Amino acid sequence: MARTLLTRSPLWRTDSPIRVGVSACLLGERVRWDGGHKRDSYLADTLAPFVEWYPVCPEVEMGLGIPRQTLRLERHAGAIRLIMPATGEDHTGSLHRWAKRRLDDVVRADLSGYILKKDSPSCGMERVRVHQGTGSPTRNGRGLFAQALAERVPLLPLEEEGRLCDASLRESFVERIFAYRRLRDLFASRWKVGDLVAFHAAHKLQLMAHSTEAYRRLGRLVAEASKAPRRALEADYSRQFMTALAEPATPRRHVNVLQHMQGYVSRALDPPQRRELEGLIEDYRRGLLPLIVPITLVRHHVNHLAVSYLEGQTYLEPHPKELMLRNHV
Repeated sequence: MARTLLTRSPLWRTDSPIRVGVSACLLGERVRWDGGHKRDSYLADTLAPFVEWYPVCPEVEMGLGIPRQTLRLERHAGAIRLIMPATGEDHTGSLHRWAKRRLDDVVRADLSGYILKKDSPSCGMERVRVHQGTGSPTRNGRGLFAQALAERVPLLPLEEEGRLCDASLRESFVERIFAYRRLRDLFASRWKVGDLVAFHAAHKLQLMAHSTEAYRRLGRLVAEASKAPRRALEADYSRQFMTALAEPATPRRHVNVLQHMQGYVSRALDPPQRRELEGLIEDYRRGLLPLIVPITLVRHHVNHLAVSYLEGQTYLEPHPKELMLRNHV
């Protein structure tokens, strides 16, 4: 019997809130060195209804005032230091001591991702200016808090607000925070091998869109799950799963997944329906249509035909449709 999509639970649904760490200035908090902020409208307005923000400002929380003198990264004897150039004060030790304590709270908060302020000597994720002597600064640094965060929670999806202006990077990050939350929910329970098998089965096509080799490796890992120690299995699967999703999905891989799904429904379609679906997949491959167009038609056929294998695939809805992340060409 045909069913309507409106009655189905969203495939991206998670058991726990999507709590995301964020540099506080990006939400409009006036914590910048000059007393200002760097409010990001995409975060504060568009993404906000779907996440719980966990704002942090390292420089204020470590004890510096508002306003304050600026900080920068400097290289001294091969080491990166956090320096206040107006006074020459070295705040590296203070930040490291604060970060060690603060990251205990971050871990307890059980975040699903973290968005950092680009170019910041404390929060910048990459390409932060590093000064050395009187020469021009190099752009090969990383904010000290961002570095400590990545080391403490290595699988946590991280991104900078500037990179989220890129549609592909934005979709990748949001996809990963929802997938990471589902992964955490799985292993937070008293899980059995059967639960892992079901989780992996639901994410097969999502993984295939990112890396066919990782998809195969994870399949082999799950196939031998009953032989592995549980803690080692959890750590290994989690690492490989998040590493796979961090690899960019490409149009070629999306086409591969779309054609894979097409194979499950095509026999039940009449010739005009088959031609329509084939045409939309081809138009997407040629860059004439956004991914959401063939995906929507596939979902319609999957739901109408009750194709059980595909109905539960997170690939069909890895994040809230209201964010329109697959609507770009």
